[in-house]
Amino acid sequence: MAYPAPRNTEAHWLRAFTFMIFMTSSVVVSYLPLYYKSLHFTSVQIGLLYSIGPLISIISNLFWGVTSDKLGTLKKVLITLLVAQIVLSVALAQVSSYGLVALLLVCFYFFYFPIYPLNDSFAIMTAQAQGKSFIGIRVFGSIGFAVSALLFGFILRSVGASYSIWVIVLLGVLSLVLAFPLTDKRATMKKMELSGLWVVLRQREVLLFFLFVLLLAIGHRLNEAFLGLSLSQIGADESLVGWAWMLSALSEIPIFFLLNAYGERFKELPLLAFSGLTYTIRLLLIAVLQDPTWIVSTQLLHSVSFGIFYFVAVRYISRVIPDEYRSTGLALYTIVWSSIAGLISGTFGGILMQSFGKDVLYEVAAGFSFIACLGFITMATIARHSETATIQKSSRHS
Repeated sequence: MAYPAPRNTEAHWLRAFTFMIFMTSSVVVSYLPLYYKSLHFTSVQIGLLYSIGPLISIISNLFWGVTSDKLGTLKKVLITLLVAQIVLSVALAQVSSYGLVALLLVCFYFFYFPIYPLNDSFAIMTAQAQGKSFIGIRVFGSIGFAVSALLFGFILRSVGASYSIWVIVLLGVLSLVLAFPLTDKRATMKKMELSGLWVVLRQREVLLFFLFVLLLAIGHRLNEAFLGLSLSQIGADESLVGWAWMLSALSEIPIFFLLNAYGERFKELPLLAFSGLTYTIRLLLIAVLQDPTWIVSTQLLHSVSFGIFYFVAVRYISRVIPDEYRSTGLALYTIVWSSIAGLISGTFGGILMQSFGKDVLYEVAAGFSFIACLGFITMATIARHSETATIQKSSRHS
């Protein structure tokens, strides 16, 4: 007779699994660009390879989300995705021509990207069932990302970035091992409803919000795609790249907990404007600085740029979009923040990097962030005036 896993044990296994898959994410984000460089690909080619992921994620996230809903299982789908990821990682390690790498990367990303939203669903349902905070599980992803960035930075400095793929294989196998003890959950999260798409976009403030999110996301994704290459071009080795990603991942952890405890005291739009301002400062500093060590130190600003944005943007969507269309709104947000922004930044970022270098690339990224900051300030000002007018109107009628 099978007995259900104790509630605490269930959460512990999920934390360990979250830790491990984000270790994989760290290597993919931090060191795959350096792996492509070791294959002698140009900045334009590397940018195009980066843009493949966001493009594929639009299709793959929807496909595997629907599949998990129909099959009524998250665990089995995650295991399937991990097995495919491992096989395709091994295949990637065997090829070096640009065409074959691009083809295999399309297949790899089809199975790689859906792991993270499905794991978020797993974590949300587990946290709700146990009356705990989602952040208490998700934070282990940030820790795993940070540990992986630093640990494999030192290792790859010794053996070379060409071994990055084999690190991904190893972490994929370890993730697969940790997936088996997970207590399965039925995928009952609401899916995006196309019928609600127009209802969401018809709201002017929502449409403006998505526009400014896109501008901010382009700046964020340009940094994500080209930070490792930029550091490498000015003399940094793999371990220093690892330090950069570790600092950014660790810095977001205290912000998550602080916002979880005190975030409700502050309105969303001013916080989003502040996030845009800190993104602008962070990206401008990277454009100006030429010492790799100083550039690495700027990653501490990740806490008040991405950390604030990640937490507050979802809260804003949950407030302004009606409950029945919230799933559609969150799906649109994911597409804008991850997919569209990643596609734009990967495609045009590579051209900027190759033609003009790091400084211009990051100046452009800072420009996008600053426009987003001004946009959120404008939205906050309009919202405040609207609230004031409503209060004055109600006081006259009372």
